[in-house]
Amino acid sequence: MQPQQFSLSHLWAQGDFVTHAIALILLVMSISSWYVIVTHTLRLVANRRRAAAAHDFWHAHRFDEGLAQLTGKTQDNPFRLLALESQAAVAHHRDNQADLHGQLSLNDWLISSLNGAIEEGTERMQRGLSLLASVGSTAPFVGLFGTVWGIYHALIGISAAGAASIDKIAGPVGEALVMTAFGLAVAIPAVLAYNALVRGNRAVVGKLNRFAQDLHAYFVTGAPVARDQAQAKPQLAVVNGQPKHVG
Repeated sequence: MQPQQFSLSHLWAQGDFVTHAIALILLVMSISSWYVIVTHTLRLVANRRRAAAAHDFWHAHRFDEGLAQLTGKTQDNPFRLLALESQAAVAHHRDNQADLHGQLSLNDWLISSLNGAIEEGTERMQRGLSLLASVGSTAPFVGLFGTVWGIYHALIGISAAGAASIDKIAGPVGEALVMTAFGLAVAIPAVLAYNALVRGNRAVVGKLNRFAQDLHAYFVTGAPVARDQAQAKPQLAVVNGQPKHVG
């Protein structure tokens, strides 16, 4: 019995259509799950930086200055999306009092708008994670099916030879063991990454909720809004009996 009989190329060459199909399915699962792992990990790291920038938002003197701290595209930055949605909700409520939602209080309308923005940001962060859960739960069984098929080939070899020769069963048993290992190698990273990403996203969502509470307090109290509007308007002063702009 030669060592080459246990090489992956030899196992692939002696496999049939079912074995090749199972191996290709596991390969597609692995590539897909690793793509999701890498992209979502990078997004989670970026969201953690954005959460730190959201903390600096409240150290700005005006809303637009704080908004400048929340860099990046709005659809990629859930904190920027939340700030813009809250500002737009207040303006829309003020300018459309004749509509049905104008009968709602600013407090209720703003809460509804903030909740919608949080749900949108949360859905974007969790998009694709279901693939990791599916791969983690199904890959071991796909590999197990390959294992069963390899053992079936071993039994066929024994039956054809009339004796349990090691040369007849070594290849199919090795094929079965490789399929088992391949299924586990695909499933384990997917499960670990899914748990880590869900835990990390949950922490970001918690910071989003706190940021939304601060935005709600900022707009509902009215004092900060009035102060910003006053600073945005040119001030007048009377000089020698004539009004002139100051500042």
